[in-house]
Amino acid sequence: MSQRERSAAVSVVPATGPAAVDSASSSSSGAPTATAGGERWNSAIGNLGELGANVDSLQKLLARKAVFVDDDIFTKASLASDQARTIKVLEQRVQSLERELDAAISAAARARTEKRQAEAAQRAAELRAQEVTKELENTSKVFALHMEELRLKQEEIAKKDGDIKVLEAIIRTLSSKDDGGSSE
Repeated sequence: MSQRERSAAVSVVPATGPAAVDSASSSSSGAPTATAGGERWNSAIGNLGELGANVDSLQKLLARKAVFVDDDIFTKASLASDQARTIKVLEQRVQSLERELDAAISAAARARTEKRQAEAAQRAAELRAQEVTKELENTSKVFALHMEELRLKQEEIAKKDGDIKVLEAIIRTLSSKDDGGSSE
């Protein structure tokens, strides 16, 4: 067990001796708590003595185990330590920047893909618009042809209608002559 653990164990151990016996007998008899306070003081003083002994043994241990260096070596070691910390911070920053770069590259790749898809969709829409325009042009040409055909048919019908009227007039004229000639 180390010296620190021993001192902790000592500080927890209840006080022994005449004050402890007095307090035990007085607490059972219902005496005032003044003896309990004295018991605590005695315990605290004992703990302080143990603490002093622990500090002394710690000083001796440090004196035996400590490594002493001159200022130049200490300065170089401090500089190396600072540089190591700086390098570690810079490495973390580089890793962070690499992650950001990877994310930016991925975002750019996604943007390029989306752009290609949008361009392909635009080309498809333009082709569809051209097809629809051609269909409309063809439809209008067909419509114009049908209109021309209808106009020609109407002219033909009008001509035949005129011929029919002429024939009807001839028939009436002939019928009226036959009716007039047969009555004579």
